[in-house]
Amino acid sequence: MPLELFFAEKNRVLSVTELNFAIKQLLESNVPLLWVRGEISNLVRAASGHCYFSLKDDQAQIRCVMFRHKNQLLERPISNGQQVEVLAVATLYEQRGDFQLTVEQMRPAGLGVLYERYERLKQLLESQGLFAAQRKRHLPVFPKRVGIVTSPQAAALRDVLTTLRLRLPSVPVVLYPAPVQGSGSAEKIAQAIQTANQRAECEVLILCRGGGSIEDLWAFNEEVVARAIAASVIPVVSGVGHETDFTIADFVADERAPTPTAAAQRVVPDRHALLRSLRDTAQHLQRAQRNRVQNAMQAVDYLQRRLVHPAQQLQRQAQQLEQLQQRLQRAFAYRMQHQHWQWQALQQRLGAASSDLERLRERQRSLAQRLVKAMRNMQVQRAARVDNAAQHLQLLDPRQVLARGYSLVQDGSGAVVSDVGRLQIGAELRVTFAQGWARVELKDKGLTS
Repeated sequence: MPLELFFAEKNRVLSVTELNFAIKQLLESNVPLLWVRGEISNLVRAASGHCYFSLKDDQAQIRCVMFRHKNQLLERPISNGQQVEVLAVATLYEQRGDFQLTVEQMRPAGLGVLYERYERLKQLLESQGLFAAQRKRHLPVFPKRVGIVTSPQAAALRDVLTTLRLRLPSVPVVLYPAPVQGSGSAEKIAQAIQTANQRAECEVLILCRGGGSIEDLWAFNEEVVARAIAASVIPVVSGVGHETDFTIADFVADERAPTPTAAAQRVVPDRHALLRSLRDTAQHLQRAQRNRVQNAMQAVDYLQRRLVHPAQQLQRQAQQLEQLQQRLQRAFAYRMQHQHWQWQALQQRLGAASSDLERLRERQRSLAQRLVKAMRNMQVQRAARVDNAAQHLQLLDPRQVLARGYSLVQDGSGAVVSDVGRLQIGAELRVTFAQGWARVELKDKGLTS
């Protein structure tokens, strides 16, 4: 039911259920999702898995409920006395009329401030280019010496040293000790990185620490550490916390490893893998060399079979020359006989045709005379046609018409004027005569009947 209906009548009497429902609707529709800080007390865990507790400070308290599907997402179980921050919805438990908070998220008190500091510093350093991929350097494949920046008492140090010893025991390791937790630890970590660069005795640095809460890892979120990593001439591999932990140092480092052990695996190759690769390469070279020798031996055998004694080769070439000489002689004799036959045939044809030569000469002389006569007649006819055409052209020549006193009138665009109705008074005209032309202006006009 809409809330307006509850209060539409001034003297309407509400039931308790209706009143609680209306107040719940007002709370949930007008109070947004919000963060609240306080101390947990009166904690009760129901058999259903839901948690009921009070959140209090020095002057007030409020009842809270956190349902099972929400509290199962917490990293640690909640307990009385904890200072926490909760993201909750303000509501009313209608059956009892109790004002309460329905908790959606919970975190230890103070983490909100830390996260805000973390995000501000991250955005600042990213805007200054400290996270840019182009400024990060490649790690050496076979470092001559590895440096480690961590606490001598850290369990991560033992994991890194064990991994380095198993993968490549010949590589020397230099420890640059620095506390990795507590007050002043960030400055000492930065100083250790600077010391490693000043001494320049390592080709790669491992910055490592085991897992922990955000407060435990906070030294690696400080700006002084980030600046020291960015200024380092030696490539830095960050192996801080667990795989899900991300610190500012991870973003600035030349490479980020999910764990300290993974950082050690990243900076040195695995000797067993190298040995296997060497064995595979050696076997490949042996097979390639063996195949090459076998191919060479087969090539020698093939060439040896093709090799012929010089005397045998000369004898074979002499036989080939003799065969070619015989073929040439036969071809020459056949060609001479064929040409002789052709000459005899032509001689016979020429003798048969000699009796007709005189008759053909007479006919040629007659045709020549007829051709000369025809050409003369054609020249006379063509000359007459040309004279006739010239006379017609002379009659059609406009200059002849102009010579008889006529003239040619054109308007401004050059078009010939044949109708005075097309012209306007004042129009400029060009008049062409038999001799010359003149530009005139139309003063008056009229039409012929």
